[in-house]
Amino acid sequence: MIKRILSIVSFLALLTVKTFAQDFYDINTINVIEITFPQDNWDSMLDQLVSAGLEERLLGTAVINNIQFDSVGVRYKGNSSYKANQNKNPLNIKLDHIIKNQKMDNFGTLKLANVYKDPSFIREVLSYEIARNYMPASLSNYAKVYINSTYLGLYTSNQDVDKYFMRTHFASDENARIKGEISHSAMPGNMGSVWKYFGNDSSSYNSYYALESDFGWKDLIAFLDTLNNQQTDVEQVLNVDRHLWFLALENLLVNLDGPINNPQNYYLYKDDAGRFNPIPWDFNESFGVFTNHQTLGQLGTRQLQELSPFANINESEYPVISKILNNDTYRKIYVVHMKTIIADYFENGLYRTRALEIQDIIDSEVQNDPNKFYTYTDFTNNIDNSAGCGPPGPGNQSIIGIAELMDNRISYLNTQIEFQASAPAISNISLSPLNVSPNTDVWINVEVSNSSLVQLDLRYSVSAAFEKIEMLDDGNNNDGSAGDGIYGASVSTGTNGFQYYIYAENDDAASFLPARAAYEFYTLAVSGDLVINEFLASNDSTAADQDGEYDDWIELYNNTDDVISLAGYFMSDDGNDLTQWAFPDTVIAANGYLIIWADNDVEQGGLHANFKLSASGESIYLVNSGGNVIDEIIFDEQTSDISFGRYPNGTGDFMEMTPSFTNENLSSQTGIEDSHSNQLRFFVLEQNYPNPFNSSTAIGFSLPNENSVTLKIFNTLGQEVATLVEKKLQAGSFVFQWNADDFPSGVYYYVLAIGSQRDVKKMVLLR
Repeated sequence: MIKRILSIVSFLALLTVKTFAQDFYDINTINVIEITFPQDNWDSMLDQLVSAGLEERLLGTAVINNIQFDSVGVRYKGNSSYKANQNKNPLNIKLDHIIKNQKMDNFGTLKLANVYKDPSFIREVLSYEIARNYMPASLSNYAKVYINSTYLGLYTSNQDVDKYFMRTHFASDENARIKGEISHSAMPGNMGSVWKYFGNDSSSYNSYYALESDFGWKDLIAFLDTLNNQQTDVEQVLNVDRHLWFLALENLLVNLDGPINNPQNYYLYKDDAGRFNPIPWDFNESFGVFTNHQTLGQLGTRQLQELSPFANINESEYPVISKILNNDTYRKIYVVHMKTIIADYFENGLYRTRALEIQDIIDSEVQNDPNKFYTYTDFTNNIDNSAGCGPPGPGNQSIIGIAELMDNRISYLNTQIEFQASAPAISNISLSPLNVSPNTDVWINVEVSNSSLVQLDLRYSVSAAFEKIEMLDDGNNNDGSAGDGIYGASVSTGTNGFQYYIYAENDDAASFLPARAAYEFYTLAVSGDLVINEFLASNDSTAADQDGEYDDWIELYNNTDDVISLAGYFMSDDGNDLTQWAFPDTVIAANGYLIIWADNDVEQGGLHANFKLSASGESIYLVNSGGNVIDEIIFDEQTSDISFGRYPNGTGDFMEMTPSFTNENLSSQTGIEDSHSNQLRFFVLEQNYPNPFNSSTAIGFSLPNENSVTLKIFNTLGQEVATLVEKKLQAGSFVFQWNADDFPSGVYYYVLAIGSQRDVKKMVLLR
């Protein structure tokens, strides 16, 4: 399985300039959308649809980045951001409104926000970027919009939370999907009631939810009943860890136009494990723009900066918070999740660096926007200072500066007793034996201090919930001793291996390894006879099929010395349809490779599947003739002409590499992805701090005994760019500094080899 070590969505990859084939939402791409309606009075017609409360659409033609789309359906969207007398209203453009499967890079509906109440122009895009490191969240960038040849201005373009989004993040799309949305009947006096239970009549929920799937009211009501009335069963109906990440982000960013304050601007999706998952939506008023708190009143600057991380914890109108954070364990997890986001983005100032970088991308377009709601001076000032105290801003509202809010907010949060509590320290995971076969037992050991509970969270499928297994301090110690801080548990590898992470807590605080669990996790890969060995979801130039087309491809590998018949086998990218594409009567040679072209072109000769791979991420399943999944992969955004493959070939974990295409996956191709080595017995002290960094970073580790050490830096092409050490070192602690003054911004990797052991880590150089 692909590791979610800084993955799904990869923390570091999202901080860098990457070239995606799926580049419609690339942050460095400003799309151009030109809409043409046959009616000259298109604006009044769209206003009339809004006034009538209809979600009908006006038909027109759209040209997007010089690609024409006919018969698209357009309507205005938004609540406070829409006004009939505005030249620049938010837009909902449905490309496949009439023509089925008419899409732009797999995206059928485009949602464009008009940057209302945000002088900085970056709140929404930056918030989504941060969110994607901890939970499923929309891609987001910018678009210039013209209607009937009139330029309306620069919009934020945010990925729709649709079936494609669900397939990408949940490997399913047919379950209940619900949007938290306030109807006019709930406004303005009753803005609480977030996740309250009103009985079994679905009409009682119409004011607060909109059904996005063909069914779901019964699922929603059962969920709310359990949350409010059978709390001991809440983990059966709610992905609690995902929800705690969601609450932590919303509170940290002071996003009060969301469910921590208003019952709107989020989605719920019921995964295949039967649990609802919150998904953020509409960050246009994050970072303190919305200031009317439903229980605390109108908030000033200091009150925004010092919003309690436990606001509404005792409010009956907010079961979304009170029914969760009053649980001691959940509250500790909530705090450590918020501390992780703070460490990743705010204590190191990365949020401000990213804000300025995003502003630099759009600077000239903001200057030239004829209908922006604030001045260009407000745009340049609002990262650090309040801006927009007069015309032409919406309501002449002054908007707090992002750094003005967050720098003081982080200082405030770090003074809170829950944030100062001493947390368990987790390190040195090891597995025994190192090389395992399907359905065998393996010991997982970990070193933990300052803990009263150590827990292994484990699952055997990406669509399953993690199971909790207590680890004992007498584990599998080599000397048979107990109480030495080495915790262990024995588990079966299962057929395909498993994903896992470590959780530890004491009376006051909690810790995770990896820190962004459970959205990130470690993987124990167990290879069967036939495996998915490598795939390329963004093939621009690496290998062409028999017709000279550079299509996506999937490589299988036969780990045995015998020919395997594929008669009755299937491949799929849809967890709801595992028999999506049937293999013809073919075989794969002993220790051989087989390429399947994922191009949805079954009319071509050879092995061409009836599905395509998405470069923005999805799943791949290999199913045997008995209907059993024998290998499955879930992956996130892919880089053009960089494949994901197993290393060692046929048996190892997946990592980024130069495509090998029917050849052995070699370490010289540098499987350069964050990898937690099960063999690594040394303790890494600092693991390149800071990361991301501006000009230099420190890489620290300790050696228990004398050993040969090599520490090298590579770029994304696998080229060595620096050697920091290459010699035998005595036992002790070491820190090596890499000064990157002469190197461009981007992703780099350190490869630390100690004896025969190896560790790889991504680093991000930002200037």
